[in-house]
Amino acid sequence: MIVPGASITPETYRDGMASVAGHVHLVTTAGPSGTSGFTAIAVASVSDDPPTLLVCLNRKSANGGLIEANGVFAVNALAAGAEVLAETFAGRRGLAGAARFKEGLWSQLVTGSPTLDTALVTFDCRVIEVKPIATHAIFIGQVEALRVGPGGPALAYFGRGYRSIPR
Repeated sequence: MIVPGASITPETYRDGMASVAGHVHLVTTAGPSGTSGFTAIAVASVSDDPPTLLVCLNRKSANGGLIEANGVFAVNALAAGAEVLAETFAGRRGLAGAARFKEGLWSQLVTGSPTLDTALVTFDCRVIEVKPIATHAIFIGQVEALRVGPGGPALAYFGRGYRSIPR
């Protein structure tokens, strides 16, 4: 099926994106403006020199204001089996803000953002730029520290459901 550009609605776009697998991440922040986090698929490497990545977040989310005000965030790549954490940070378990961190084991690296001890990898970032694009904001962060976790299969989202990707 081909959908011409003028006929692409938000719904048809989301249907198309359901055919794109993405690693599930928890993006977290902490600082003077508060502690919070959210589940994200839209995370990508920007550069390895200096190490830089980006995270996309709907501008209606309160998490964007916290990240911008705190100036830091961490990206925690989830291992398979972490669906409860993914759902908690997606807001589907009734918890918000710092209450979301009751699940999982957390520590800090350099920026003070919460980092998940069981993540496959964690990137601890300082915000270097924020770009509003349509309904979302792109947060670009320079990696200040990273921790490679224990390994194992990854948690992905594909076809509107969680999937395990073997290592």
